Amino acid sequence: MGTDKAQDTVSKFHYVESTLKQAITEGVYELNDKLPSIRQLSLELKVSKNTVIRAFQELEAQGVVYSVPRSGYRVSSGTMISPPIVKPLRVDLLSVCKEFLTYPQYKELLPLGSAHPNIDAPAIKSLYAEIGRHSRRQTHTPSHYQLPPGDSLLVRQLAKITQDLGTPASPNELLVTHGAQQAISLALRATTQPGDIVAVESPCYFGNLLLLESLGLEVIEIPSCHRDGMDPQALREALEQWEIKVIILTPNFTNPTGSMMPLERRKAILDMSGKTPIIEDDVFGALSYAEPIPSLKSLDKADRVIYVNSLSKTLDSRLRIGWMLAGKHTEHIERLLLCDSMGGINLMQSALSDFFTSGKYKTHLSRMRRIYQSNTKRFVALFKQAMEQYPSLHNHYHISGVQGSFLLWIRLPESIDCDALYRTCSQHKISILPGSVFGTQSQFKHCFRVCVANFTNEKDWSNAINRLAKILAGFLL
Repeated sequence: MGTDKAQDTVSKFHYVESTLKQAITEGVYELNDKLPSIRQLSLELKVSKNTVIRAFQELEAQGVVYSVPRSGYRVSSGTMISPPIVKPLRVDLLSVCKEFLTYPQYKELLPLGSAHPNIDAPAIKSLYAEIGRHSRRQTHTPSHYQLPPGDSLLVRQLAKITQDLGTPASPNELLVTHGAQQAISLALRATTQPGDIVAVESPCYFGNLLLLESLGLEVIEIPSCHRDGMDPQALREALEQWEIKVIILTPNFTNPTGSMMPLERRKAILDMSGKTPIIEDDVFGALSYAEPIPSLKSLDKADRVIYVNSLSKTLDSRLRIGWMLAGKHTEHIERLLLCDSMGGINLMQSALSDFFTSGKYKTHLSRMRRIYQSNTKRFVALFKQAMEQYPSLHNHYHISGVQGSFLLWIRLPESIDCDALYRTCSQHKISILPGSVFGTQSQFKHCFRVCVANFTNEKDWSNAINRLAKILAGFLL
């Protein structure tokens, strides 16, 4: 009898060990990720806490995990195999993106796919009232182009907004653009020629990949941690092997993973990238739930970081107002702006100038940070609750991106095809964005991105999340 009990204990211990190993192997947990607690695993796997403790101790002895005092266990570097850096490739994503980015003509039950901000706010109503007033006012003023760098009052206000984010900004070097997308495009045109190689994070925002495709540039994807961002050592190896002309980075809440690059990693990126220009995309930087970290631009001593920002994530994506600090490239890019479009949209720029003068923007930012943080917590809690209804989903998913902004990145076992998941969800009026658009080789096809900006406590959302979990369970059978 005693022997049977001992064998049963060993069997349970191996079950816990193999479950954790499988989750790590499938990429549900990555380097330095925190693993479920002893209590949580005990309840989920229906084993004793001592059995879980023994499994963790064995995994620690194997170098699979390591313990952190009063914090539990995390995945060890000894178990992780860094994804290989592939050779530079041409981008071919346009057809894929057109399918997944088409806005549906029906009302969705769970609209998680598009990364647009919440516009149900008093400041947004005030802003559009201001746009209306300026629209009427402009019928009484002579028609003219809003030449670069932009409306002079708006330029000064955007410089102040940038300074409030901790980045030194002079109005003399600030250029107003048609969103951050145009700013990045201009920065690429000023630093590259067709056929040049550009380094990006992997996974990478699909908009940047589409830009590279349209400009005839080759891309090399640098492995990036979903929590800390681009791997500095991997970047160094790529720079040593290929002639990389520019690096595109989003240190604050990368789209899609939501990674927040720590200060030391930012310094390391600057240190080992030599003289290579860096385009810093900071569109989510104002939506941090914690104290901000100095930007690459503020740490740059060589004037090689081109800083890019916009109002698309903090106010409304329909405004199409962005800006950039182009440094030594200012004159070149201003010439490109003038030749391309004769400048910006007078109406939006003048209306925003008056809106910022009112002081409502700061209040709005503070309000939206609280809303997005609350939305994130509530969505994650409901999603986990829904997922835990299905034993096949236990420890087979991982959510990252909870430090700021309103995007979450969900990783599933590599056997899951999230393109197919997207199409099945669409049939149920649930939208997600499959991970295949965030890489050049569909290497993130087992992941998907969700946006919780407009999450509410409505019963329909809760029911739809349960339906999403049921669909996911069907994919894991």
